[in-house]
Amino acid sequence: MSAKIRGEVKLKKDALAIFKAGLAAVDPAAAVNNSLDRSKDAIKIMDGKKSVKSLNIKNFKNIYIVGAGKASAPMAKAVETMLGAQLSGGIISVKKGHGLKLKKTKVLEAAHPVPDQDGENAAKEIVTLLSQAGKDDLIFSLISGGGSALLPLPAEGIKLSEKQTVTKMLLKSGATIHEINAVRKHLSRVKGGQMARLAAPATVINLMLSDVVGDDMDTIASGPFVPDSSTFEEVAVILAKYKLMKKVPPAVRTLLRKGLTGQIPETPKAGEPEFENVTNLIVASNFISLAAAQEKAKGLGYKTLILSSQVEGETQDAAKVHTALAKEILATGNPIKQPACIISGGETTVTIHGKGTGGRNQEFVLAAAIEIDRLPGVVIFSAGTDGTDGPTNAAGAVADGTTCQRAFDANLSCLKHLQENDAYPFFEQLGDLIITGPTRTNVMDLRLVMVA
Repeated sequence: MSAKIRGEVKLKKDALAIFKAGLAAVDPAAAVNNSLDRSKDAIKIMDGKKSVKSLNIKNFKNIYIVGAGKASAPMAKAVETMLGAQLSGGIISVKKGHGLKLKKTKVLEAAHPVPDQDGENAAKEIVTLLSQAGKDDLIFSLISGGGSALLPLPAEGIKLSEKQTVTKMLLKSGATIHEINAVRKHLSRVKGGQMARLAAPATVINLMLSDVVGDDMDTIASGPFVPDSSTFEEVAVILAKYKLMKKVPPAVRTLLRKGLTGQIPETPKAGEPEFENVTNLIVASNFISLAAAQEKAKGLGYKTLILSSQVEGETQDAAKVHTALAKEILATGNPIKQPACIISGGETTVTIHGKGTGGRNQEFVLAAAIEIDRLPGVVIFSAGTDGTDGPTNAAGAVADGTTCQRAFDANLSCLKHLQENDAYPFFEQLGDLIITGPTRTNVMDLRLVMVA
């Protein structure tokens, strides 16, 4: 094995270790434990070292857990462990394969990213529980990425199949998660703060793992307990932007027309009474993951730079920017010198033109592989912290300057697979997929540009 190949093998090994350090920092159970400080019957809700609310659990008749998302099961386990026999029960909805066996909390599994009947059934059960809660009850809401698709209770007059159709259209259009969730909220009976309406006047502690750029609380899982800043008018603009207004089911257009003319109420906004007893808190985020990855990279001897935790836009465009940085480091030693590790997060989007299989992280790495073809000493790594990338079992992929040549030798075409949005079989054949299995956390993506 040549020195060059040994160097790239080490870069790949280090990249995986750095990614795993980023994952460990956003472990859902640890995040919940760090946010709940219990001493006998007193519980302090902590935002870092600051107490934002104090509770005496003896003041409550019942204590329930509700939640939805890829990380909600380990979050619920942490709350169960803290409360023990004082927990009355609960219901959470998680992505299929992301469940855990819990003592008092019912764990229901449903489809993601396109909602299914199992998700609607789970949402109905949660709504029933919340509707029965009274002023002497305490509810721990545990929300994480994926929660929006896992709580699909359509608005009156809308069928689940119609909401599925709209979701698929938005996913294929390249709409951002903020735009998708704005639409979802207004096609729902539970999102956009509407669960707060159902739970009032109970006390709600809503703990969230952020999987959205900018950590906007009302966008995380479409903000079931958070005041909604989006409007029916905004939804109309989004559908028009992606030329979907005439393509969505007629029932959706009817609902939107009623909302725009005031025939049905808007989602609840900040300052409305249903939020009086609700405390919303983000317990883990993408930047926390990036910061931990940076510390690991430093420990491995790399000079580091966190580029941003808020990278958005087209995946292929983002790949070109990241690989340009690798080339700049090699040419001028800017913005940091070798050995270098540039770290970024956020969540890009893919406008689908082909019929292949993949996800935004795999597509990012495939696009990057073309840009760094035959460039020595560079490795590009990108993976989703939830362990899944698009409709695949891979979290992401890794590439170096030999990727396209190895692909050619295996009768594969980098460019053709990119044009067909077909990164998964490409990297599967090369053995360069990143497969972690369900991580049960979700704070968007982590990308690495490694330069030896």
